[in-house]
Amino acid sequence: MADAGQPVGRIDILAADERTYLLEDLNRTAAPYPFELCIHELFEAQVQKAPEAVAVVYEKERLSYGELNARANRLAHHLIELGVKPDQPVAICLERSLAMVVGLLAILKAGGAYLPLDPAYPSARLRQIVGDAEPKLLLCDVAGRTALGAEAVADVTVVDLETATPTWGERPPSNPDPGALGLSSRHLAYVIYTSGSTGIPKGVEMSHGALVNSLAGIGTSKLRTLQFATLNFDVSCQELFICWKDGGVLVLVREETRRHFSDLLEFIEREAIERLFLPFVALNHFAEVWSAQRVQLPSLRELYTAGERLQATPLLRTFFEAHPNARLINQYGSTEISVISEHHLAADPSCWPQMPHVGRPIVNTRVYLLDGHGAPVPFGAVGELYIGGAAVARGYLNRPELTAERFIASPFVEGDRLYRTGDLARYLPDGNLEFLGRNDDQVKIRGYRIEPGEIVARLCEHAWVREAVVLARENDAGDKHLIAYVVCAPEAGSDEGGGGGLAGALRAHLSARLPDYMVPSAFVRLAALPLTVNGKLDRNALPAPADQAYALAAYQSPQGAVETALAQIWAELLGVERIGRNDHFFELGGHSLLAVQMSSRLSQAVGVELPLSTLFARPVLSDLAASIVELLSCSGPQELPSIAAVSRHEPLVLSFAQQRLWFLAQLNEGSTNYHIPLALRLRGMLDRSAWQRSLNRLFARHEALRSVFVATQGKPRVEVLPPDAGLPIVEHDLRERSDAEAAFLDLCHEEGRTPFDLARGPLIRGRLIRTADEEHVFLLTQHHIVSDGWSMGVLLRELSQLYRAFQAGQDDPLPPLAIQYPDYAAWQRQWLSGERLQQAQYWRSALAGTARLVLPTDHARPAQQSFAAAAVPITVDADLTRELKRLSLQHGSTLFMTVLAAWAAVLSRLSGQDDLVIGVPSANRGRREIEELIGFFVNTLALRLDLSGKPRVSELLERTRRTVLAAHAARRTGWKWSVDHDERATPGS
Repeated sequence: MADAGQPVGRIDILAADERTYLLEDLNRTAAPYPFELCIHELFEAQVQKAPEAVAVVYEKERLSYGELNARANRLAHHLIELGVKPDQPVAICLERSLAMVVGLLAILKAGGAYLPLDPAYPSARLRQIVGDAEPKLLLCDVAGRTALGAEAVADVTVVDLETATPTWGERPPSNPDPGALGLSSRHLAYVIYTSGSTGIPKGVEMSHGALVNSLAGIGTSKLRTLQFATLNFDVSCQELFICWKDGGVLVLVREETRRHFSDLLEFIEREAIERLFLPFVALNHFAEVWSAQRVQLPSLRELYTAGERLQATPLLRTFFEAHPNARLINQYGSTEISVISEHHLAADPSCWPQMPHVGRPIVNTRVYLLDGHGAPVPFGAVGELYIGGAAVARGYLNRPELTAERFIASPFVEGDRLYRTGDLARYLPDGNLEFLGRNDDQVKIRGYRIEPGEIVARLCEHAWVREAVVLARENDAGDKHLIAYVVCAPEAGSDEGGGGGLAGALRAHLSARLPDYMVPSAFVRLAALPLTVNGKLDRNALPAPADQAYALAAYQSPQGAVETALAQIWAELLGVERIGRNDHFFELGGHSLLAVQMSSRLSQAVGVELPLSTLFARPVLSDLAASIVELLSCSGPQELPSIAAVSRHEPLVLSFAQQRLWFLAQLNEGSTNYHIPLALRLRGMLDRSAWQRSLNRLFARHEALRSVFVATQGKPRVEVLPPDAGLPIVEHDLRERSDAEAAFLDLCHEEGRTPFDLARGPLIRGRLIRTADEEHVFLLTQHHIVSDGWSMGVLLRELSQLYRAFQAGQDDPLPPLAIQYPDYAAWQRQWLSGERLQQAQYWRSALAGTARLVLPTDHARPAQQSFAAAAVPITVDADLTRELKRLSLQHGSTLFMTVLAAWAAVLSRLSGQDDLVIGVPSANRGRREIEELIGFFVNTLALRLDLSGKPRVSELLERTRRTVLAAHAARRTGWKWSVDHDERATPGS
């Protein structure tokens, strides 16, 4: 290595030829285009060629190219007299009409940048845009003036395009001279506002030259084109000028017709529409309505789709089979880059893949797939999409920080700029781009990072599914669950009986193809996916799942007290309102963590400690209840000690886990090995007062976070800092630093290297690093002695709730905690006595005589443990996952047990040892009252696996199953406690 000090993540792993192929060969797109022209000059060129040809049609009105040009020119001269200059935003707020088209062309011809405002938008949104862009001029009609309100237009010169006798009627019909206006292709054509992640819309500034280049790379046919999109959707510009640059006819449609696809179909047939633009969700709905009406559209030739990932649904295939002269064209782009690639799908829909790619970059466009460090990913790997070349927008109006963040200097081509899309993609073997969805569409469930698009792809393989969306929703308890929304084919029948037949079928379908954590908990059936006014998926309109969305068996009400109590526990944990006696815990979305919580709640509800092995063996509610009744009849209800608050006037004890970690800290003072780091990227305007108040409240709420550990004569005890001490936060502002990136990394390293003082505390601290006006990074570090992985989920959930409440001026929304971690520690020492020590005896027996694992490494084991490690990702494909599940089912084990057995077999083969101990972390939250506490609860189960005697696979699976279930039964003590308290243990043992 040339630089041994560089971060591992920044090491270039690409061979020189692959790097050249990715950065240069795939981006050889240079081609001539009329870069000096403004976009309206493409229209004017057609006026010169065929002035009498029809340019635009609206209901019974039509204008020729010459007439439309003359009207737009007269208005443009008037706008110039009103002071319009290049790059100046000019607002336009009209209903669909010929006046709308005239107004848009006039703004461009006058040198202004049109700022579209949709009269259908809420007035508050329109006023927000006007307040940010501050246009001096507004073109409107009655609907536009009404939508904006008198206050919004008070300081704006208003030009009413509905006036019967326009003052500009006598202005010259000639084209304004761009040279005389100082107008060039570098100036802005429009400013279109899109939704911002912070809730504040951002105005994208797009130049004439970028739009001209995009149009040079697509569409070369003279076609009758439907103007479907509203002007504030960037594809509307494409609809207008892809039509006019080749002399086509633009057909406007009434808003009422546009919104009702049954009427739209008849309109397209009547108007002989040849070219149509629709986002994917709207396109699929269009095909669904067509399948019911079967209106033939013989004129249709090109159907463009973009904005969302295209799925080749059965509805689309059927539609295009019935229209062999029409081609489906899949485009990729965004408001910041217009269109940068497109793929013409094959004429035969049977050849289409389920998820069609988006083709290759168009002319004068460069595409890069980069990792989190800005380095190219290997060919075929997934990376974030960065776009360079002629099509990139100038930036965001009045948002220099956001512009600098999203539009960066290209490290690959001098003088070029790259737009960071936030989208994920990869190259297919033939060099085409596969769009995979948004980078922020990724969700994390139970520690697993999941791409919902992968689940959607598998769902759409089912014959019953026409289209699907998968997203993560939080239930009332704040836990995230995957929810699938599906639009079904007629073959699916109905779910009117509420039996969850569809959910059961789709769950079975996915379970055979995906890991358990990727199988949605619920499947919501919709007649159609909800759409925004622009035809995109409206995620906010997706409903919460009802009971029939879960894989419920035919409903029979629970019978008896035990079944009723069990059903109530399941309903709370699984988020299902109605549980029947035939329902299956795992098919309703249950998993191992929920199984532990269920066992805890069950012991408190009916006085039975149920072994997890019983749940795995009998997961149907009625069967499980029968096992519980059998246990009760044999031993009766067990009196389990409750966790009660202890006096704070007496010395507080450490839990066994804390005592062990405190002892290790004395041996290695200044160690940072047991730090728990967290980094949060905060985008948008941060209310720093509400943020600090939220952290302080969290600190005051949980005594574990305020605990310090002092010792008298070598014996530790817990002391709790006062609740008003506040969580210590150090603030840094890097906005003016030229070396901001290096300074940020230095701060991260400094935070990671700084030890805690267990005796003084606090054992949690934060750094708030400001990197831009609307971007911060918050570093939070805790010592493991006061927290664990589960606690991080509690912390983030409560921090989010507190911040939202305090930012809105509300009070603390969190319910008070009945107990605290020191109460649990005292209870744990009380509980681990008498017959509970039998669990400790299990661990002593299970681990007696174990030997150290010796692997054939390429270096000697260091004398002192270094904690240096790396994560090696391993992908298990769908076919192997399906086979592993089948094998597990055959042998009565879980997928975890099967994979554990396989891992043990690998270690045995590498080491030559047949007696192995493998550590598995356990949440150790076996009581309901501690589920919402922050503290150090996590436990490690030492699983001793016996591979002696050359066991067959079936025998090894059975041994593993017995070991796992026995360890779970003794999980509360854990092997470490047993070793610590074994009176026979000797120093160094």
